[in-house]
Amino acid sequence: MRPRQPLPTLWLMTDPRFGNELLDAIRRLPFRSGIIFRHYELDLCDRRTLFRKVAHVCRQRGHMLLLAGDARLAVQWRADGFHQRSAGPRRLVHTAPVHNRRELKEARRTGADAVLISPLFPTQSHPDAPSLGLMAFNRMARQADRMAVIALGGMSREKAEMLRLKKIYGWAAIDAFRTTCAN
Repeated sequence: MRPRQPLPTLWLMTDPRFGNELLDAIRRLPFRSGIIFRHYELDLCDRRTLFRKVAHVCRQRGHMLLLAGDARLAVQWRADGFHQRSAGPRRLVHTAPVHNRRELKEARRTGADAVLISPLFPTQSHPDAPSLGLMAFNRMARQADRMAVIALGGMSREKAEMLRLKKIYGWAAIDAFRTTCAN
């Protein structure tokens, strides 16, 4: 684990849809971006093997790498932090997924450094899920207190530029970073 650096404003969420293009997508990100490694569908051995490959690229590019899930596993795998609503060691960066006010309250209680509030806009990941929309998103963002707010869900560079509001610290996406996906 490296010394703690400032939170990135740009985040890539890993997803099986990247296929063999995942490492190239990470290489194309600006230096010091953030990666949240998910890939829950893999068995633990395959997940760790892919995590190591991602970690190697992240170290080359100065990216912050968080493991989605258990903080203990993030420590064992030498991630910079973890992405989950439960608490973990304060030395790790801690982000939390938030879809409603109850989850926001839980993230605040567990001391998350940042919350990924989603889905702001309709997404290809969950095409039938209702999106929050700007009003509900902004209401939750104002309630985030000291936690950094990362916008997630149907995000793209263009939408992020449109959202240059004081309360939004950064943005995250999957499809915006895929070359095989029309943005």
